[in-house]
Parts: sequence; structure tokens; C-alpha cells
Amino acid sequence: MKNNPDYDVIIIGGSYAGMSAALALGRSLRKSLIIDAGLPCNRQTPHSQNFLTQDGSPPGQIAALARGQLMQYDTIEWEAAVAVESSVSGKWIAVRTEEGKSFSARKLILASGIKDLLPEIGGLAECWGISAIHCPYCHGYEYKGRKTGILANGEAALHYAMLLRRLASELSIFTNGKAGLGDEALALLKKNDVPVIEKELANLQHREGYLSEIVFTDGSTHRVDALYTRAPFEQHSGIPTMLGCAINEQGFIETDPMQKTTVPNVFACGDNCSPMRSVANAVAAGNLAGAMANAELAKEDFGLH
Repeated sequence: MKNNPDYDVIIIGGSYAGMSAALALGRSLRKSLIIDAGLPCNRQTPHSQNFLTQDGSPPGQIAALARGQLMQYDTIEWEAAVAVESSVSGKWIAVRTEEGKSFSARKLILASGIKDLLPEIGGLAECWGISAIHCPYCHGYEYKGRKTGILANGEAALHYAMLLRRLASELSIFTNGKAGLGDEALALLKKNDVPVIEKELANLQHREGYLSEIVFTDGSTHRVDALYTRAPFEQHSGIPTMLGCAINEQGFIETDPMQKTTVPNVFACGDNCSPMRSVANAVAAGNLAGAMANAELAKEDFGLH
């Protein structure tokens, strides 16, 4: 049996949150390993917005630049693989990949993201991240003055409508069935010229992911350039549950203000633990997770408990 773990920290997920965590660790001379499957959730998105110095850059370009800078730190390693199993063994955490490789570390950072569970509407998956979008702050400006739809119901529909009203030339809510909106909400939407359409959606007509119209099951259509929706999701990795990390009612990993999960020596950052889903927020959370993991390691190394 080895006397020491392979790494100070293993990071599962090498997108923006994971690389940001690794940067903080590399600059603290911590031996760190990133395990990444190479499937970021925004891989279909043409441009990333609302991130200082990179506003409008393609996500892959930002990631490539980040990785190139990151790998200049000689204490950081990268394993292109899928992490499928993890367990706690004493003070160490073990991680095994799909290929059967095993690694161990003193701390683990989960930057594994989430997986969108898109409704089964034809064309939605092809448009996702391009013209079928989730965040007004990430995409709203690019679709300003355009015909805009909201695929949502209840409180989510009203929330989107408030944020998008000043951005869209025309704004409509599509509930894909009976509206779950109270009289007060319906009156407020009517006052703000936001129609609520209860027809069921059949498919989205598009060209290379760019929407042209919604087709309903009754054969009618509605012209839109952008469609906002908040898709349900699940954790991208089964490892948080495997380790016993608490998951909140929304489906996110529970963390404290220092990005610590409910499992000792395990941190989480990025989309898997926050509804604020953007590159900027992922980078900030990753930076904090890396710094806090290093702080715990430094405390242990110094002899404090």
C-alpha cells in the first residue's frame, strides 16, 4: 500500500470551473490532476457573452486559451477520461476512470457539471445553446429587438417575461399545454402585452440551429427568432451521490460559502452546485474552491487541525 496519495487534489471536470480551481492550486504548487471527458455543456454554443475580456469569444476558444495557460504549471496534470467511481479510504479519496485507471488524492473537487434533460420537441436539441437558450444575461443582448418566445409555465414563465420584456420586439409565452398561471399573473402579462399561448408544440423549424418558427400539434405556426426555456437537469456525474454528497431540492450539490460539500475533503463548483449558470460564475466558484482546498491542505501541513 502506498504511503502517500498520488495528488494533493483531483478535479473531476475540466471546463471553466475545473480549470479555474486548478489554476489556484497550480499557483500554490499543489500537485493536481484534472480528469475530463471533453464534453462541456456549451459545446454547441457559438459565442460566450457576459464574461469580462472574452465577451463574444467562442467557448472552445476560451477553454483552449485557459488550458494552454494552465498546463504551463508543472504541478498540474490532465487525464482525458470519464471518472466513473470514487470512494473515501481513510484520509484519501480514490477515483477510478472508465478505462480502469485509479488515482488518489487528499482532496477532491467536483466540477462535473449537469446534464440538460430537454423536452422531446423536434429540433430543440439542435437549437439548444444557439437560438433555444436559457439565460438572458448570456444571450439576451444578441437577440435584442427580435421576436422572442418563452417555453415555460407558472413562476418560471413570469420570471422570464419580466427579464425579457425590454429586450424583445415581440414576446410570447408558450406553455405547451394548459397554463399554470394565476389570474393576477395573467392580468400582469396582458398589461405588458405578453400573450400566453397554450397550444402543444410539435417541433421547431430551424436552419443549422437558428430558429425560424414554432410548429404546433394543430398544424399552426408562430414566428420566433429565439426561444428561452429552463430545461430540467440531472447531475452529469454519479460520483457526488456515490460519495454521499447532499443534493438539494433543486437537484444541485449542497455547498457552504467556501464551496465545501457535506462530505469531508470534497468540494464542488460550477453548474453542479449553482443555478447561476454562466462562464463568469463558474470561473469565480472554481477559483474559490481551489483556494479553499489549498487552505485546508496548508492548515493540515502546518500541523493545525
